Amino acid sequence: MLRRFAHLATTRPRRVLAGALLTLVVAVLLGGGVAERLVTGGFEDPASESAQADKLLDEKFGAGTPNILFLVTAKDGDVDSPEVAAAGQAITDELAAQPGVSGVVSYWSENNAPPLRSHDGDKALVVGRIDGSDDQVDDRYAAIAPRIETESGPVTVEAGGFAAVFHEVGETLERDLLTAEMIAIPITLVLLIIIFGSVVSATLPLVTGVLSITGTFLVLRLLSEVTDVSIYALNLTTAMGLGLAIDYSLFIVSRYREELAAGYDTGPAVIRTVRTAGRTVAFSALTVAASLLATLVFPVVFLRSFAYAGVAVALLAGLFSVLVLPALLYVLGPRVNALPVRKASTKPPSEGFWHRVAVFVMRRPIPVATIAIALLLVLGAPFLGLELTQPDDRVLPESAETRGVHDVLREDFGSAEAGALSVVTPDAGGASEQEIGDYAASLAVLPGVSRVDAATGSYCGAGMADEFGCEPGQVVLGPETSERYAGFTAGGGTWLSVVPAVEPLSDAGTQLVDDVRAAPAPFAVQVTGQGAQLVDINASLFDRLPIALGVIGAITVVLLFMMFGSLVIPLKAIVLNLLSLSATFGAMVWIFQEGHFSGFLNFTATGGLAAAMPILMFCVAFGLSMDYEVFLLSRIKEEHDAGASNVDAVARGLERTGRIVTAAAVLMSVVFLAFALGGVSFMKLFGLGLTMAVLLDAFVIRGTLVPAFMRLAGEWNWWAPRPLRRVYERWGISEHVDLDEPDGAPAGGSSTGPQAGSPEAPEVTVVPGTVVERDPGEVNPPVRTSP
Repeated sequence: MLRRFAHLATTRPRRVLAGALLTLVVAVLLGGGVAERLVTGGFEDPASESAQADKLLDEKFGAGTPNILFLVTAKDGDVDSPEVAAAGQAITDELAAQPGVSGVVSYWSENNAPPLRSHDGDKALVVGRIDGSDDQVDDRYAAIAPRIETESGPVTVEAGGFAAVFHEVGETLERDLLTAEMIAIPITLVLLIIIFGSVVSATLPLVTGVLSITGTFLVLRLLSEVTDVSIYALNLTTAMGLGLAIDYSLFIVSRYREELAAGYDTGPAVIRTVRTAGRTVAFSALTVAASLLATLVFPVVFLRSFAYAGVAVALLAGLFSVLVLPALLYVLGPRVNALPVRKASTKPPSEGFWHRVAVFVMRRPIPVATIAIALLLVLGAPFLGLELTQPDDRVLPESAETRGVHDVLREDFGSAEAGALSVVTPDAGGASEQEIGDYAASLAVLPGVSRVDAATGSYCGAGMADEFGCEPGQVVLGPETSERYAGFTAGGGTWLSVVPAVEPLSDAGTQLVDDVRAAPAPFAVQVTGQGAQLVDINASLFDRLPIALGVIGAITVVLLFMMFGSLVIPLKAIVLNLLSLSATFGAMVWIFQEGHFSGFLNFTATGGLAAAMPILMFCVAFGLSMDYEVFLLSRIKEEHDAGASNVDAVARGLERTGRIVTAAAVLMSVVFLAFALGGVSFMKLFGLGLTMAVLLDAFVIRGTLVPAFMRLAGEWNWWAPRPLRRVYERWGISEHVDLDEPDGAPAGGSSTGPQAGSPEAPEVTVVPGTVVERDPGEVNPPVRTSP
């Protein structure tokens, strides 16, 4: 395949570029509006008990967990004053009259129910539910909220609830995405100019990035026609599109400039670049895509969407880097170095910084490896205390309007109205009102319950009994006081609302879910609500995590074996990547779960990490780590196949990739850090975590542990059992660059590059089926043939 790409890039470059331009235009026209087609939710498992209960509530009872509320503040400080009460009831009626809204209750409509009033008596709640899909809820909220919110008259009204939270999260992420692009692209361009020393060279990675990102938008647009795709996938598309395009383009452009500096004409230089560096890029793209492919095993739209985006952007970045970019290099020729801003070296020194680092490490591999591993284990230790939670309003900064409303709810109210659990059955089995009432009372006495609403009335909960002077399980409002109690029954089924007095997404909240599910019931029930969704999503993710890890491990081993013909190399790569990622996750737990630097980073620690984020970060970071692993090992193998000893091959390989990988890591870190500056805490976690993962891998793993382990393993690095060795010899992908091939001489180019005997001629090393790059400098250099 790479042979064909090289042939196309050097024989029909303008057709390739015209095709790329057409692809860009189509992608912009069809994929430009992709955000309007994507969904804002997708954090639940459709097969879970909570999801099934939600569906049943909607279809049978036309009800569900409250997702919208309005905080009504009395300007005179008394929600019971006649003017405020009239205004509160008017707000309740107006909300109930909105299309697509059900289950509206308020402090005033419930006969001044105490849980709906603040401790100080100056605030009260209006609570309801917006029905429909995630997108319908978001659209309806955007239309409803402005009509209800007001500061006029005797009250001030502010919106809250999860519909409000996720609406503001979506708007914040959209702004953050634009801000991140405005920060990352100019800084990246400046750094690329510094790294390459040429304006023309520096713009090439951005060209590849734009093609990859817009192409992925088109893919997501097409996928949205057949399945749900989360809007959060756009952030990954932009971040990885820029990052991978920079990585791959740096590798391709640097190798091409290296070939030009060695004396090769444009055509042969492009061919050699595609079939050496291009091979590495292709395998790297496959490895990154394979890592993200593993998220498809999870039945959560949020994670599956990142698989769609990640796989697409990785493969497109790889494709454009080995086809479109070489065609562009062929058209540019030596002008790739045009518009220089400084005199830059295009050839690494024979013994530069990274060479000296490798030699230093390999002279004392055990002490260096011990220190590096100890450092990573210390960083990773907090990961043992990982707690998972679901996103709530606290993912937003304290300055966010919706966040402010929920802070008031936590501080001034004794119950979590928006976090109510719904206990539902489609068939009450002929249960009497007495049995339903007894069951409701038994739920009310559970620790952490504020009240229970059922068809038989409202029951005082254990968590609120002392404050309101009632006995746990006591009926405080009868069904005759409000028509809404009739809505708790339909078609022989019934449901109950269990309002917690504890934080729904806390340990106490999840314990309440377990207690409710374990409580004896006169009929089979299903439980849903925020706490139930957290319990179910954690169970779903952990049940499938071994499968995802197995998929990543198996694909990685197969790909690296087919590239290097060794079992030791892929196993070592997996172990080192896991070690690096454990350090990254440990640091993220220390920062985002325990709250260190929360003031500096402007986020609120909630005692846990968003459940899906560690899995997503693992898949993305694992793929990116393999990116640099492939870059380094491919060059080491190239030197080793040329006859270099294990020590020399490692030192030369690290030196020849050192500057490129370091530059790529720094540039990718800039991209991810730009996303860490946003206002949503789980995207801060994503950006900062991936920044740390990239830097740890590029410096600690690549600079110390890889050369140390390569030195200790020696020739065993390239070992494989005899049967597998035969598989590799038959099916493996190895570099094969024959300068005398007919397709190595496109029109206007030399097929052989510098001629032997000339001062510019590179030393030629002949290996069966392989000719690799050598250091120039000798006149009439010898030809070394590997045994």
